[in-house]
Amino acid sequence: MNDLQKMEQEKSVLRWGGLAGILGSIIFILVFVIVIVFVGEDPAELAGWVERFPDIRAARTAENGGYLLVLILWVPHFLALYVALRRTSLAPALFGSGLGILGLVVLAAGALPHVATAPLSDLYHRPGATPADQAALALMWQATWGIFDALLFAGLAIVAVGLTALGVAMLGTPAFGKGFGWLSVVIGVLGVAAGVVLLIDPDSLIAVLNVFGLIIFHIALGWKVYSLSRAA
Repeated sequence: MNDLQKMEQEKSVLRWGGLAGILGSIIFILVFVIVIVFVGEDPAELAGWVERFPDIRAARTAENGGYLLVLILWVPHFLALYVALRRTSLAPALFGSGLGILGLVVLAAGALPHVATAPLSDLYHRPGATPADQAALALMWQATWGIFDALLFAGLAIVAVGLTALGVAMLGTPAFGKGFGWLSVVIGVLGVAAGVVLLIDPDSLIAVLNVFGLIIFHIALGWKVYSLSRAA
């Protein structure tokens, strides 16, 4: 394979990886719209989660399916960032992309909670279910959600460390400049800080800010990587 062919292949990786990052963020915004419009606010009482699930089952399925698609699309973006950064900052580019993908894998493992909770809802609403049965199922629902929350918090923390490393790589890469580098470092450091807060207070809403940081990162860097494919 000659140098021209290698360059064309790298341009293809940057192009499609950048577009995948942007598309993933756009879909994530649509997922939030689905949650706001069709799911609404969380119930105040524990049993409310199970009681209202049949009414929002389709919305939850669409939400979780869209979320999984987002995570899949962000994987090629991390790979494209590695390709763009490896020549000038190999170590932070490799470690940052690797940790970013690992974090996405952890998040993907918890992307479909409705698969686990739907059977609990079916049992809760079945004819003949006693109040004692329903109370036990509500507790099982809470325990199940606790597992998925743990995957969410761990995944976000790992991705945040990856973003920090990628930001360091960008600071040493003239094609990205200081602006994109510091943006990535700040988002990553804030994500790590949010992870510490979640370890102390799992009920904190700071995870939402972490998610919006990821959306901003993948839109901004997705466009930058795509631009590099056109300029290469």
